[in-house]
Amino acid sequence: MLEACCRSPVTLQRDLKRARIVLLAADGRSTRSIAKEVGVQPRIVSLWRHRYADHGLEGLQDKPRPGKQPIYTKTTDKRILKLLDKPPPQGFARWTGPLLAEALGDVDVQYVWRFLRSHKIDLVARKSWCESNDPNFTAKAADVVGLYVAPPAKAIVLCVDEKPSIQALERAQGYLKLPNGRALTGQSHDYKRHGTTTLFAALEVATGKIIATHSKRRRRVEFLDFMNSVTAAFPNRKLHVILDNLNTHKKNEDWLKAHPNVQFHFTPTSASWLNQVEVWFSILQGQSLSGTSFTSLKQLQEHIDAYVNAYNDRAEPFVWTKKKVRQRRFKGRRITQL
Repeated sequence: MLEACCRSPVTLQRDLKRARIVLLAADGRSTRSIAKEVGVQPRIVSLWRHRYADHGLEGLQDKPRPGKQPIYTKTTDKRILKLLDKPPPQGFARWTGPLLAEALGDVDVQYVWRFLRSHKIDLVARKSWCESNDPNFTAKAADVVGLYVAPPAKAIVLCVDEKPSIQALERAQGYLKLPNGRALTGQSHDYKRHGTTTLFAALEVATGKIIATHSKRRRRVEFLDFMNSVTAAFPNRKLHVILDNLNTHKKNEDWLKAHPNVQFHFTPTSASWLNQVEVWFSILQGQSLSGTSFTSLKQLQEHIDAYVNAYNDRAEPFVWTKKKVRQRRFKGRRITQL
């Protein structure tokens, strides 16, 4: 074992010297001659000879050392977390590493940053949430999700909503080449306004196809006009329409009496994400509207109409897989409660 250690090219020098001391001692060499050949003091030779005689190979290993006592303890960590639950100093929007270190007084800023990284606490990133306080959340969510996963036979399920104030902005565009050679599209910060349009859209859940119209405003009259066009597209069919809780969507009993084949289903308050047409609005924004330029409101409307036609040519229904929808509550949580 010791001879193999001496021959190995990866053996540490300290281990190599200790092995040679033991092997030379086994050959009957004196302490002084071993010290001279290995290049250490005689007392070092005596130390490792005795350690090997008493403990064998384990005696050639270093004993555990206590090391330096840590400056910061779990108490320090708790102080940092407790401070994060308090408002930042007046005039500041959020805590930073230096502000935390300054408030603690006896903790180095580098330790504060190490602690935050180790606990994956991000002081800069922000994420918003929408909390529904609807007392009938469970019943309403079950009603909507039920239409997705088990739609009524011989009926059409539609998701309806508006995307208001889509701006027709005219601005310079083109490709930019960065100093590192990378090319990407860009646009000017300066722009010219050409008005806005409100897009009413209905998504057919079974097919994924879209019915859309434009309007200058989104009052009740515009909403009902759009619903008239939707019912005309599905004559003599039972329609289940999923809507959010916008005021123009409610108190339409007279219109519903005139259209007995239409039934409105409302998502819980502050839970419009249950409406599938919101997913399509996100797709529209990313694939059709972001980074575009228009010289007139008419051009914007024609652009959206062209996208809707192209989308319908390859439309597929969204697959709703989440059968259980929970009423999440985030408000009031402290970092020490996470």
